[in-house]
Amino acid sequence: MPELLPPFSLRDQHGVDRAFPPAAKSVLCFAKEDCPTCNLVMPLIEALHRDTTLDVLVPGQTSDGNATLIDRHDLTAPVLDDSALKVSFAYDVDTVPLVIAADADGSEADRLVGFDKGEWRAFFERHAPNLAVDWDALPDWRPGCGSLTQDPVIGERLRAEAENSPLRARRIEIAPADDVHEFLFDQGFTDGLPVVPPTPERVLRMLGGTRRDPQEVVATIPPNLAPATVEKVAVNAVLAGCRPEHLPVVIAALEAVCTDEFNIHGVMATTMGASPVMIVNGPIRHRLGMNMRLGVLGQGDRANSAIGRALRLTVRNVGGARPGGTERSTLGNPMKYTMCFPEWEERSEWPPLHVERGFAPEDSVVTVYAMTSGPSLIVDQNSRNASQLAGSFGLVMEGAHHPRAHHMGDCILVVCPEHVDTLKVDGYSKDDVRTRIQEVTAKRLRDLVADEVSGTGLDPQRAQAMSDEQLDRMAPKFASQDNIHIVVAGSEAGKFSGLFHGWASGPMGSMPVSRKIED
Repeated sequence: MPELLPPFSLRDQHGVDRAFPPAAKSVLCFAKEDCPTCNLVMPLIEALHRDTTLDVLVPGQTSDGNATLIDRHDLTAPVLDDSALKVSFAYDVDTVPLVIAADADGSEADRLVGFDKGEWRAFFERHAPNLAVDWDALPDWRPGCGSLTQDPVIGERLRAEAENSPLRARRIEIAPADDVHEFLFDQGFTDGLPVVPPTPERVLRMLGGTRRDPQEVVATIPPNLAPATVEKVAVNAVLAGCRPEHLPVVIAALEAVCTDEFNIHGVMATTMGASPVMIVNGPIRHRLGMNMRLGVLGQGDRANSAIGRALRLTVRNVGGARPGGTERSTLGNPMKYTMCFPEWEERSEWPPLHVERGFAPEDSVVTVYAMTSGPSLIVDQNSRNASQLAGSFGLVMEGAHHPRAHHMGDCILVVCPEHVDTLKVDGYSKDDVRTRIQEVTAKRLRDLVADEVSGTGLDPQRAQAMSDEQLDRMAPKFASQDNIHIVVAGSEAGKFSGLFHGWASGPMGSMPVSRKIED
């Protein structure tokens, strides 16, 4: 008994579902619009439909191309939308045009590939002997064109779908003699440091860290506006050295930075050298073994380092934000490699960052900020009361970007445990610290006017148009005390806190964004 061709149902140009086999003798013609040979034979296929009793179906491989074929050849034959290429893949179409004559039971009776006039003439004599064709007007031979299913990227995806594999990304074959690490450098998949080769086995293990569908689109990443699926994020998490349990944090952070509020394109493209800083809160800090103590803002902890790096690599490799391309930082920034750390919530009585931002204490949350530099060290080993210490913070913060740059946006103040203890003596809250910083940094506008010492500052012409009362108005460093974001982290020993300077804040720049971390 002959093997039956795969059954299918596709919609034609009139929105009608056409099923195969159609319970009648039929002809299938797989085609695509940009194939010259497909265009050559299309009048013959139309004649089979119009002038015979054969049930003719034309699975076309692109939606737009199908419409063009119909208009170009005035087709009345059903042109089917196989733009998903599932039917072409099931039929193992290698070359188009592929013409298959089938009996009423769906078994193959005849086949043509490309155009050979002798073969086509014999085919018509067998299946449409009464159809008049001007064969002399046709060339002797024309080669067919490669089916879209033979495209390496598309073919890998279709094969993975047919095998029900979660992996759809194109696989890159590397010659046995090639050094895989050098290859990854040469292809630009790294940030300048070695990466872990993302083999299928490693990516599958990484995907085990989340319950989300591997083909779910997490975000559309500028500047390429490329869709980042969970699988693509997992690939870059492997490159960065993450463990599977790190993946949900990377996904949440990517969702956060790809919002309009955060504006990752502006952050990565500015010549000022901004970069995302990720702060993790909630129970997940302990589950991942993140470092929130000694050396918290430096090297040495896998979770801190790899999670931040995975975000950068995803933005680079999927979104296309690369140095020398759209990334135009004048000096660059070490935080462009990675900057991710957790808050040591338990070390103070203050509400942690995520609670201040409206989340429940038991929620695991990642918050992203656009920062241009940091951490700048705040050294105060002598202040013995909260007012002095918060004042010291303000004096250092006065220099952020420039001492005469006031009405600043967001910054991050990382308070070390010993400084927390000093502030606790007088019962200072986070808001008390913010208020004191604003008091200490407040300057008269007349003292912020650009002059022969510095061209940065209030425009002199604008200042000349102001009254004495206006010039004597006090302007604090930050536009609002809400722009001062305070977290606790660091070693038990050492009176050294840290400061991250922010980029342009607000709708015209970047605003902090928090996302709950979901497995």
